[in-house]
Amino acid sequence: MELNGGGLEEFEQVVVRRGPRSGLEMVVAIHSTALGPALGGVRLWHYDSTEDGIADALRLARGMTYKAAASGLDLGGGKGVICARSPEPPAGAEREALLLDFGDLVESLGGRYITAEDVGISPADLVAIRSRTRHVTGLPPEHGGSGDPSPFTALGVEVAIRACVRERIGTSDLRGLHAVIVGVGHVGEKLARRLAAAGARLTLSDIAPARRALAAELGAGWAEPGAAMLAECEVLAPCALGGAINRANAGRLRCRIVCGSANNQLEDDSLAAELARRGVLYAPDFIVNAGGLIHVYKELRGYSEERARQLVLGIEDALDRILLHARQTGATPLAAAYELARQRLAAAERLTGAAA
Repeated sequence: MELNGGGLEEFEQVVVRRGPRSGLEMVVAIHSTALGPALGGVRLWHYDSTEDGIADALRLARGMTYKAAASGLDLGGGKGVICARSPEPPAGAEREALLLDFGDLVESLGGRYITAEDVGISPADLVAIRSRTRHVTGLPPEHGGSGDPSPFTALGVEVAIRACVRERIGTSDLRGLHAVIVGVGHVGEKLARRLAAAGARLTLSDIAPARRALAAELGAGWAEPGAAMLAECEVLAPCALGGAINRANAGRLRCRIVCGSANNQLEDDSLAAELARRGVLYAPDFIVNAGGLIHVYKELRGYSEERARQLVLGIEDALDRILLHARQTGATPLAAAYELARQRLAAAERLTGAAA
């Protein structure tokens, strides 16, 4: 089934299909291919309804477009979603069936969408998907891929934090700075280790109690997620799922900077203005977390590990430009990032139109 209308006009293609092996609903949303094929991971998650899964795919695909455009990559934005039957991760034959079904869906799109790892999906899962389609990136090294992107994502978040601290506090030195990381999974853990090595004072938080061991290892404090979001600190780094900043808590944040790896951190983009009014610098998440995208992009373009690392370090300069543009125009950093990304997309669309 392909969806049209109902606010979908900005999307090039949205496909919803029931997997013939698994019986699960799965979605691929292609937001834009103006700059190149739409790249975005596939998320395996339990939603209350298929409509919620579609909405998640749409939000994430749009974000991928702007992330690629603002990062200077020749990629468009897309996202995949597999709607799991229950919160318990599927395993065995059931898991293999849904992965093969999704691989067939990706292959049917003829290269317009390239998939990769996201929440609920492992590198081994990508190998199963790869058995049905060549349009996969982020494979394990033993299968010719670039491996785990989370170290690159964490590096990008660290340099973005340095840009924000320089903008708000006047130095990029993180020693003694209090940072609260909400969500210490793959990226959050690596970010915590990087910030600890830089001398920051940390408070960690996660819904999984077992991750409290990381706090003990690093000499960090620990807080439950709700309390952590409202902790007094210089930097709040949401590194779990999206929507962490909502209308209920936006007016109660006690941080100076929000800069984390989670996608779609704001429940609504209008909250960026609310944070700005309260003196909170919100770093656009699609700029901050672009390191993972850059890492898998090198797999497509044949970049070396060092070249990819240099591109990730460039996130600091990109954010500096966005913050300067925001200061000069009176816009929020989020609005400034969207404007600069749209300028690049518009230029690409003009070239495509001229070529046609």
